Amino acid sequence: MKAYNVDDFAALIGIDWADKKHDICEHPKNTKQYHYTIIKHKPEALHKWAMELKLRYPDQKIAVVCELKKGPLIYALAKYDHLVLFTVNPSAVANYRKAFTPSGAKNDPTDAFIQVEMIKLHIDKLSVIVPESTSMRALAQLVEYRRNVVQDGVDLSNKITATLKNYYPQALEWFKEKDTLIFCDFISKWPSLTAVKKARKQTLLDFFNRHNSHYET
Repeated sequence: MKAYNVDDFAALIGIDWADKKHDICEHPKNTKQYHYTIIKHKPEALHKWAMELKLRYPDQKIAVVCELKKGPLIYALAKYDHLVLFTVNPSAVANYRKAFTPSGAKNDPTDAFIQVEMIKLHIDKLSVIVPESTSMRALAQLVEYRRNVVQDGVDLSNKITATLKNYYPQALEWFKEKDTLIFCDFISKWPSLTAVKKARKQTLLDFFNRHNSHYET
């Protein structure tokens, strides 16, 4: 991987990202100027901003530093050849802010400015984000989605178990697994001990036979 220095770039840019908008600090090469802007976290807004940079600095590379390594913002910017993305540890930005700002407040000065200062002085310490292929990004998103779905299932099962302990602990004793279709169907049909006692024996047998035959097929 190529080792970069600040002279390789026409401008250094720091991004203090957020869910709905991003604070931008832009520092053109060989100047003492810092330009501050805010862009919305929307694909069209990010595209417009990236293309405006390309027009302002034609045929030149631009360094962009952010506290992220992946995510929608990184995926949106990684497709532009004129942008080289760097990542900085959020704790490093926080420590820099504490050390060199009078009040230590988050916006005194902005984190975007701090990121520009860090890449200007310590570019060799920052990691370059290597763009992933479209298929790899899609796979990573699917894996993350599956992980979230599994965790949601665990959280929901825990909530159901905690609720049943308060008024229907017998159901927890009858079923070893709480994340199964038969358990959910049983609770839906007989949501209390009283309901089970009122049910006919044959109805209960038919219920379990139906589920057993479903599993066998």
